[in-house]
Amino acid sequence: MSDHHPEENILGFASVQAIITTESVQVHTAELHGVLTGLICAGLPFESNDYLAMITDLFNNGEHLPVKVKAIIKLMFTDIWTNILDDSYGFQLMLPDDDDSIVERGHALSLWVQGFNLGLGLHQKDTAIVSNDVKEVLNDFAEIANLSDEMDEDEDHEQAYFEIAEYVRISALLCFTELGSPPETKSTQDTLH
Repeated sequence: MSDHHPEENILGFASVQAIITTESVQVHTAELHGVLTGLICAGLPFESNDYLAMITDLFNNGEHLPVKVKAIIKLMFTDIWTNILDDSYGFQLMLPDDDDSIVERGHALSLWVQGFNLGLGLHQKDTAIVSNDVKEVLNDFAEIANLSDEMDEDEDHEQAYFEIAEYVRISALLCFTELGSPPETKSTQDTLH
């Protein structure tokens, strides 16, 4: 047996979308990943399972999620936590591959930020307590969510897409830094006064 992690292969955008589509759940993978990331960035604790009920209500009309979809959502949740806590900024948005059309990738990015704002809003009710930086991110995300799907397959749109996607990625990390609740560590350093 090899030591690599099989969940890394299954957590590619196309693999996740295939599972969701096969199980007839009406959600786009990018939007789902955005909602989970938004919940985490808003302070949903790692130990909480509340996200499953929220996802079920949002995307499956409160009906039980198919076992495979529930399993992939749990994997995504853990993967987001792992990557968002990574000191080398390993967190990435779950979007279509670079060889997919710019229209498809732009649409997915728009859905990701919509999902992020939704997830953040579900858990972070009081926007009065967020910093101006986070308020600016949320305003920017609202604009990005409304980006036109009218994109041409050219170098300018490619460059713009990559710059916006990177801005969204870094901004999500900023929101987590301000609002997130990293898991408790077993260190005594926090108890020293």
